[in-house]
Amino acid sequence: MKIETKVIHAGIHPDPQTGSVMTPIYQTSTYAQSSPGVHQGYEYARTQNPTRETLENNLAALENGYGSVCFGSGLAAMDAILKTLKSGDEVVSINDVYGGSYRQLKVIFGKFGIESKFVDLSDAQNLKKHIGPKTKLIWVESPTNPMLQIVDIEAICKIAAEAGVKTCVDNTFATPFLQTPIDLGADLVLHSATKYLGGHSDVVHGVVICKTKEDHEAIKFVQNASGAVPGPLDCFLILRGIKTLHLRVQRACENAEKIAAFLQGHPKVEKVYYPGLPENPGHQIAKKQMRGFGGMVSFDLGNDDAELCRKVLEKTKYFLLAESLGGVESLIGHPASMTHGSIPKEERMKTGLTDSLIRLSVGVENIDDLIGDLEQALEVL
Repeated sequence: MKIETKVIHAGIHPDPQTGSVMTPIYQTSTYAQSSPGVHQGYEYARTQNPTRETLENNLAALENGYGSVCFGSGLAAMDAILKTLKSGDEVVSINDVYGGSYRQLKVIFGKFGIESKFVDLSDAQNLKKHIGPKTKLIWVESPTNPMLQIVDIEAICKIAAEAGVKTCVDNTFATPFLQTPIDLGADLVLHSATKYLGGHSDVVHGVVICKTKEDHEAIKFVQNASGAVPGPLDCFLILRGIKTLHLRVQRACENAEKIAAFLQGHPKVEKVYYPGLPENPGHQIAKKQMRGFGGMVSFDLGNDDAELCRKVLEKTKYFLLAESLGGVESLIGHPASMTHGSIPKEERMKTGLTDSLIRLSVGVENIDDLIGDLEQALEVL
């Protein structure tokens, strides 16, 4: 089954009772039992919910995994993965990582004795010197947030596997339409489903997809024991969004490529970060492991000047100044003060994340309107 068919049919069946094409929203907290422990497969909604179960089956199929486990947010999904570790374990993470992920690794789990290292993985071979006896997990984003670095996922997973270490790939930016990390060797895949999977900026959600039954059972145990589950309406909204994933992401990719080219030729823009540009350092790896270059574009106005950014950010009309990404509408943001504000500046600067960097989540609007919007906003400089 091809991905365009999977998004609509994989793991999804008409409701056996009514024939409803759309999966019903099972808005219940508990289920009747005919005798203690005798039920129809459902006991309590934290543990099982038919709407959530359908979504989990669909997501596992999209990422070619054994199974998936849904959560109330992407960070709740990450929290569940890290809870499978213990004090004294170590995580090696890519250095250009989402601010919330950095905060969770350093601030939340750091005080429980789980150490984290943030290293440059643009060259996969660099990982070898950072894996030690305490290393239990490699944390990867590709493309990264917000510098859009490309990591050779297959090479990273091979190095990790040879050392007996698991790899988790945050696939939020790429989506399973563009990239399936389990096929490249990843053990776990994470999504902030709030973004492209939902696609309409109306729900917060997260998911972990597991390659093996063992990992699926371990994450499922944490889901039930810690209880950070999404509600059935949230699951319904993600299911609805996924049905148009391929259409939305394809259009976003087309728009992003044209916007990256426009920005690259603009005299007020110092540097453009987009894996679809031939001169981008990760371009060849992206061509190898992705089926498109994504809808995210970052660009730097130069001089580490946040005031320059503010002028542009306040001027756009169609690019809405807001957190998040991956919706049908285009968004513009300032990572240094918004999504990555929790990362100390000295750490941000190591990856090139200056105060003059702007991140775009390119939507599905008319490309002429989007380019015109950026053009008039950049005129204020």
